[in-house]
Amino acid sequence: MSVFSNTESVVSVRNSRRLGERVGMAGAVLGAAFIIVVGGGYLLVPQQMAQGFGFTDWPHSEANGFLNVKGVRDVVSGLILLALLAAGQRRAVGVATLTVALIPTGDMLTILLRHGSTATALGVHGFTAALVAASGALLLRRENR
Repeated sequence: MSVFSNTESVVSVRNSRRLGERVGMAGAVLGAAFIIVVGGGYLLVPQQMAQGFGFTDWPHSEANGFLNVKGVRDVVSGLILLALLAAGQRRAVGVATLTVALIPTGDMLTILLRHGSTATALGVHGFTAALVAASGALLLRRENR
């Protein structure tokens, strides 16, 4: 009876890891697609996108080029994850996803330190950082093969 019990435990752990990997991959794909769309918004309609970021004021005139910098950063962040996925580098996707989670963390801290919207800092950027980090962690807990 204990042999069957141990076998069932091993199967259960493997199924749990596979599910975790699938959830992590789905999170990475959805997160990459989402941030590419957000970045595209900052490139195409920067002033409209900026209103939801969490700051009270944004650069205007020639200085609003900084909004495009954010757009490029976001698009490239998403493309890096998609490139790693396309190359079949799942572990690298996990490491990159954990690293990319530092971007919304930095955005959150910047908004808080500059006295922007606390609700946006925590509810948008902090929540995003937590989801992205969770996706990366799920991908990294895969069994070594």
